[in-house]
Amino acid sequence: MTNNVNTSKRNFLRGRSTVKAKRLRLPWVISEQTFLDDCTKCGDCISRCEENIITTDSDGFPTIDFNLGECTFCEDCIEVCQQTFFKENRNEKAWSTTFNIKENCLAQNKVYCQSCKDVCDSRAINFKFLNGSIPVPTVEPDLCNSCGACIQTCPSDSTELLLL
Repeated sequence: MTNNVNTSKRNFLRGRSTVKAKRLRLPWVISEQTFLDDCTKCGDCISRCEENIITTDSDGFPTIDFNLGECTFCEDCIEVCQQTFFKENRNEKAWSTTFNIKENCLAQNKVYCQSCKDVCDSRAINFKFLNGSIPVPTVEPDLCNSCGACIQTCPSDSTELLLL
């Protein structure tokens, strides 16, 4: 007799999530699954990262934490990696992301702040004055290179990069 238990239903009924949250992996990784299948968790990329933004997730895999700083796209983590799960074309964005500003943004709550704009080298974040009030942020998605510089500097933790 075979056991045909649907563990996803069981986990759902027990309140356990079976869907893992998407994480930012190293830049230009082909896919999450390829990364998880081939990464040896050696830690070479972590020790090589000059910005110290590569950490490990709960399963021991490398992940990017923009709360620690920005990615300069130096490619040192790729050079040291012995695996071949990186895209060849490095002219495209390192991550497929969208930039989001949450409701707790100081500028959106009438407090003058432009810290995200000040660190945005790609000039993707701009502030527009509306009727003489505190300027509010607007984002040009095509200009955002997903470096994460705006995340660490935000005093209200209201900037985020969402994986697509």
